[in-house]
Amino acid sequence: MTHRSFEFTHALCRTPALSVTDGLRATDQGDPDPLVFAAEHAAYVSALRDAGCDVTVLPADDSFPDSVFIEDPALVLNGVAIVLRPGADSRIGEAAALRPALLETMADVVDLQTDGFVDGGDILCTDDRVLLGLSARTTAQGAEDLRPLVEAQGYRLDILQTPPEILHFKTESSLLDHETVLATPKLAASGAFQGLNVIETPHGEEAAANAIRVNNDVFVSAGYPRTADLLDQAGYAVKVLNTSQAALVDGGLSCMSLRYSLALAA
Repeated sequence: MTHRSFEFTHALCRTPALSVTDGLRATDQGDPDPLVFAAEHAAYVSALRDAGCDVTVLPADDSFPDSVFIEDPALVLNGVAIVLRPGADSRIGEAAALRPALLETMADVVDLQTDGFVDGGDILCTDDRVLLGLSARTTAQGAEDLRPLVEAQGYRLDILQTPPEILHFKTESSLLDHETVLATPKLAASGAFQGLNVIETPHGEEAAANAIRVNNDVFVSAGYPRTADLLDQAGYAVKVLNTSQAALVDGGLSCMSLRYSLALAA
């Protein structure tokens, strides 16, 4: 591979829609406040720029309440966007809606042809592997149909089983460097991270596992001080960001951007 999996030159984001109050959620803890969400999203975009990314922010799309979670409808490898097929009925149309922007910003765009489903939130990329966790939103058929597209970019696809009570594979895991992941004890115990070092989130801070490494910075959600301290002590440059509104609709740091590297594309 020509670059490390956490090195990015660009990112694609979408402003949260006012309809985000209708967003999907496993547990109803109240609706997000669109204005607060917009402010938290703006801070997130600023953090991406501070980390060295050229960020393109697409306008809100009120026809899709969850469209701020732009990572789910696509996967980007070597600057090539693979248009996925999200596994929630209300989100299937997001892929087609996003495709024009992908054509404008990515080196190339290819489409996953499948009768199954694949959500970007179930995909964790290392330097040479794509870890794909089967879930309620990602099916075995979708995973197998994704394999040739991943292999065409020089990656190996490892299909794993996300524990059934976990929404997305990346809900409880994130990449910290080429050989280290942050994960909840539950997901770590599943055996998904063979060959990788695992830093486990402290008890009660499992939600902190949805972090992202962007060049030199590791973004961690606010409210998880022990995890932030743990990563700081391990030598990572930690950036704490508020994600309170995204959390109300099952979102987090990873799903609010498509991060990619055009300058380093193969």
